[in-house]
Amino acid sequence: MSASDELTIEPRSGRPADACVFILHGLGADGHDFEPLVPALGLPDDLDVRFILPHAPRLPVTINGGMTMPAWYDILEASLDRRVDEAQLRASAERIQGLVHEQIAQGVPAERIIIAGFSQGGAVAYQAALTFPERLGGLLAMSTYLATVDSLEPAAANRDLPIEIHHGNADPVVPEALGQAARDRLEALGYPVRYRQYPMAHAVCPQQVADIGPWIAARLGR
Repeated sequence: MSASDELTIEPRSGRPADACVFILHGLGADGHDFEPLVPALGLPDDLDVRFILPHAPRLPVTINGGMTMPAWYDILEASLDRRVDEAQLRASAERIQGLVHEQIAQGVPAERIIIAGFSQGGAVAYQAALTFPERLGGLLAMSTYLATVDSLEPAAANRDLPIEIHHGNADPVVPEALGQAARDRLEALGYPVRYRQYPMAHAVCPQQVADIGPWIAARLGR
């Protein structure tokens, strides 16, 4: 994997990073989509966090007439069941896990690494974080769904991983029922989940950004 496969934002303090947040974009976007979010989070000056915003590969997407676009995996049907190419999804999750391992090798402890994702990227974030073999710092799932609900094999190390789920109550792309279904399934599996609903469509709103910053700070603060 080349360096061009992800956008990296180093700590604004200029000090070496001792924590890392991955943010995975949605279908048709790229890592730059969430670049403006980083300064908007208002993280404490003493929190030396590296942000990594990977770019998805370009794939044909069935529900978009086979058009090739940035996609973590193919979506075969846009029904409520969201039939997807699970092999591609798992491959994308494994790629993200490889990037996490690289951060650990560079000295960032696994428990100071958060994986976040929006929409399609959120489905990959679920798979990558819940199956990662070392204890992570947290998982943020935004306007997304648990695509691998029937095949998920959670790692023991992350069976109590703090999970934050955000969803808009007027989302026409990923209905809120899918976010709620993910919450219910994860709670049934014993995960500590906090669910936040926002008055928005398929997007990220200012109120949500104001909640994300303190959540990251709480997870990564010393």
